[in-house]
Amino acid sequence: MGLFTSPIKTLDDLFLHTLQDIYYAEQQIVKNLPTMAEKASNPELKAAFEHHLTETKNQVKRLEKVFEMHGKPAKGVTCPAIDGILTEAKELISDCGDKEVCDAAMLAAAQAVEHYEISRYGSLIAFASQLGRNECARVLQETLSEEKAADKKLSNIAETKVNRMAA
Repeated sequence: MGLFTSPIKTLDDLFLHTLQDIYYAEQQIVKNLPTMAEKASNPELKAAFEHHLTETKNQVKRLEKVFEMHGKPAKGVTCPAIDGILTEAKELISDCGDKEVCDAAMLAAAQAVEHYEISRYGSLIAFASQLGRNECARVLQETLSEEKAADKKLSNIAETKVNRMAA
């Protein structure tokens, strides 16, 4: 049956699986952001990580609401993609010998996470809309907007401060 715990035969099955995937991913992000905030030497980057941790905790609550609206229990399924991105980030951070370069590495890893989340939330919104679950789509859109804003903020920090310091 492959990687997935149950067959994915319908768009509804795919919606649920993707919801479980991003739920797991968000929980992993909540676990990893405090370490990144602690290791960040750039104050603006540190503050961005801390702010996004608060946002991510609220995003987990929103996902739980979507599960409830969908009539399913909130549970995650292992997401090899986010595990890979986070493992790579940890390895990069452990290999950095310079704090400014480490900030740039963490920032790049954080953007990889944001891009993954943006793709997942975009798909979930499209699925929910197609399935006529407009309220689910609205709740998910709130999170997608936050993820896009976080990515934009990280890009700004990278371009104006962190990458310059690392160079």
